[in-house]
Amino acid sequence: MAALENDFSACSALVVDGNPTSRSILVSQLRDFGVASVAQAARPADARRQLEFKTFDFVLCEQHFPSDNTSGQDLLDDLRRNQLLPFSTVFIMITGEATYAKVAEAAESALDGYMLKPHKATQLGDRLVAARIRKVSLQEIFSAIEDERFEDAAKLCLDRFESRGMFWLYAARVGAELLLRIGRCADAQTLYKAVVEAKTLPWAKLGVARSLLESGQINQATSTLERLISEDPNYADAYDVMGRAHFELGRFDKALETYKMAATLTPASISRLQNLAMMTYYAGDHQEAEQLLDKTVRLGLESKMFDAQTLVLLAFARLETADRKGLQRCHDDFLRLIDKDPDNARLQRLSGIVAALNLIQQHQFARAVESVRDLAKTVREPLFDFESACNLVALLAQLSNKAIQLNEVESTIGTLAKRFCSNRSLTELLASSASAYPPYADTIRGAQTQVLEYAETAMSLSMSGNPTAAVKNLILHGRETLNARLVDNAYQLLQKHAAKVQDAASLAATVEELRGLCGPTVSRASLGEQRRQAGGLALRTGKRAPADASAPNTA
Repeated sequence: MAALENDFSACSALVVDGNPTSRSILVSQLRDFGVASVAQAARPADARRQLEFKTFDFVLCEQHFPSDNTSGQDLLDDLRRNQLLPFSTVFIMITGEATYAKVAEAAESALDGYMLKPHKATQLGDRLVAARIRKVSLQEIFSAIEDERFEDAAKLCLDRFESRGMFWLYAARVGAELLLRIGRCADAQTLYKAVVEAKTLPWAKLGVARSLLESGQINQATSTLERLISEDPNYADAYDVMGRAHFELGRFDKALETYKMAATLTPASISRLQNLAMMTYYAGDHQEAEQLLDKTVRLGLESKMFDAQTLVLLAFARLETADRKGLQRCHDDFLRLIDKDPDNARLQRLSGIVAALNLIQQHQFARAVESVRDLAKTVREPLFDFESACNLVALLAQLSNKAIQLNEVESTIGTLAKRFCSNRSLTELLASSASAYPPYADTIRGAQTQVLEYAETAMSLSMSGNPTAAVKNLILHGRETLNARLVDNAYQLLQKHAAKVQDAASLAATVEELRGLCGPTVSRASLGEQRRQAGGLALRTGKRAPADASAPNTA
């Protein structure tokens, strides 16, 4: 790359555009800027082949390809997923669409630029220079992020902030985001507060609230958010975080009210419409939810902001209204999503739920029961997550509501409840999934009471001077329930009282074994798969995207 940011004489560029005229104009503009080598591609697939074998300084890519099933966004996602786009490459999306959804997708993708047609050559030149200056200035930070050396990257950001070097405010925001990611919530809060003192910015104040929320100080976070919203009633991200706080406290009515406000402020936002639709469903208004879920699918099915759990909830709503054609459309939409991403295990699981609902609607009860029975056999597997639990509970509730007999239903509900009911928000979300058959909701809430009793008994044993008995008690019930909270409590007790616990090494090995059996710890409920926390930055890493990104957000 050239030493001077505005000297493109040693640079190379790739222009990806299906329109020969548009492509020719971009190529001509780049050559006028002095770019030494400019390659062209008419289709995303052709561009990918070139990027597999060569690194470019600039990629200018059209968003929409009318004669191709792949969009510019699809190409970008594929390049990132397969590590074919290094941080040094400036990627600018060029499009004629200026909708809120498209701009939101651009922000989510951490693009270097998003330009609208028609544009002037000077605008493109300024954008390229600005992006290149930022790339060069922040290269060390983002190279560490790509290598997943988050501690090193956070330190570099803090150094940049303290020295007030180039892009110091942006570095501070990235650094705080990294500190939250690695669990250093107090340090992130300190950094956000320092930014507020240096230069009052809404995102920094919101960052303080997010840090409090991540560290479990939900009431303090709520107070901070209330002040921020009173100062800026139109700051939609603040409502997103406030909705999440209410949701985590199990205040579904308050969360619904807040998500409505966020969606009202940004009516074209797919992610906020999606949150409102899901929250409306879990709050119990399935009639209103069906309309919102349907609107989300119609507007966002092709968007990267879309979450497939929306389709699952829409399928449940349509089963309840006996909308046979609508339910079949949900099933067909899943087939299209899977066709685009065949290796995604989460999509496969969610599709299985919709397929079972479709069988129930078609009165193929024997096949539906067989499908549900197969799902029920997996409830104690490590990869069976909270989202799967909610969907299976909802499916079992539908079977019972329609008097379709499945002998193991009661035991399965009990197993799921004891495994995942670790706090109020998780319990209420699981219970709301059973709304079609209220007795199951009672069973779920009763299970949380029992899990809390197990934890309190262990705490009493520890406080009375018998940590060994406390750890053994937690291990006993942890093995029985596979409740990650009980197992984590055993781990914490061992860490705190290792010197006082008899046979601590052996017990620690047992706890580690149980942690593996329980799978990822889920401490917070979430609406679908949250790709980015509200108010946060989308940070790219060098890690290839997993085929199964199913676990709910627990950070």
